[in-house]
Amino acid sequence: MAAENDSRDWSEKKIFTTGEAAKVCKVSQQTIIRCFDSGRLSGFRVPGSRFRRIPREELIRFMRKNDIPLGSIESDSRRVLVVDDDPQIVDLFVDLLQRDGRFEVQTAGTGYDAGLLTESFRPHLVILDYMLPDINGNIVCERIRSREALADTKIVIVSGVVREDEIEGLRAAGANDFVRKPFDVDELIGRMARLLGLPAAASNGSNNGTTH
Repeated sequence: MAAENDSRDWSEKKIFTTGEAAKVCKVSQQTIIRCFDSGRLSGFRVPGSRFRRIPREELIRFMRKNDIPLGSIESDSRRVLVVDDDPQIVDLFVDLLQRDGRFEVQTAGTGYDAGLLTESFRPHLVILDYMLPDINGNIVCERIRSREALADTKIVIVSGVVREDEIEGLRAAGANDFVRKPFDVDELIGRMARLLGLPAAASNGSNNGTTH
């Protein structure tokens, strides 16, 4: 028998029991247990017991592979990681995206920090400055694209000093879009929204403006 619908908010949960995973996937608990025991769904057992536990990222991977909608496990907001070593640019993005209301934002100032946050934050989209203090944006792109769990993460490169041939190299490295500084704020939000499958503007509207 299929599991009953569950209206609980699963968006912040990190570890799932087989019963919880069944409710999220809208299948029976026995189906989840069979997938776990056969290796189709990875996880771990609680020490000293037979209880199975499934990490969030593994459950999401399983749901995507089996075309199970993620609506019950993902919140309505989209996670955006802003990677830039210019505090003014970072503050601009944080203010802009938080006022938009559709985005959850975290920031990083180096490629190293960006790597750590992509693993823990699992952003839907990364706004990435090309010139970082430690490595260039194409290396960050390649590292993100090398992770199967981040296959759906969109990457937007933002820079004012990149040549046309370098832009093609960034796209080859995995960037989905490139925005040259200075940029129009509304245009950038619109391009982000298209990549994420959102309306071009939030219902409360966005402020016009251009970066300097």
